[in-house]
Amino acid sequence: MTGSLSDKAFVDTNVVLYALVPGQERAATAERILSEHPLLSVQVLNEFVDVLRRKIRWSWDQIEQGLVLVHQLCGPPVALTHTTHQTALQIAQRYEFRIYDALIVAAALEAGCTTLYSEDMQDGQKIHSITIRNPFAFSP
Repeated sequence: MTGSLSDKAFVDTNVVLYALVPGQERAATAERILSEHPLLSVQVLNEFVDVLRRKIRWSWDQIEQGLVLVHQLCGPPVALTHTTHQTALQIAQRYEFRIYDALIVAAALEAGCTTLYSEDMQDGQKIHSITIRNPFAFSP
């Protein structure tokens, strides 16, 4: 990992999933990132719930327990506002991102983060004041 965890960091959904879903190969790296209490957005929480329900088939009780842990590790999520949406539209157009990824970048920018941990975007890409880091680039 090339980013410093002492930076104000933001995490994408995949980091949260790898840390909290048992049996994930990349769990140690994801757990280390979450131990530093990064920020995340409501968008990340929505995606987290969707994947747990649709793909992993967790019960609603399991999902609620997972969300409690996420809140303990990351604190309250960054809200999505109309301003976030407008910024995300600009990012999506300029960088050809899907709107959902752009919303995560926009929320991280609004929160003043300097690092966004995600495996879904280009490692090392800089968008305004944020550098995207794929913490799993060299993990199994």
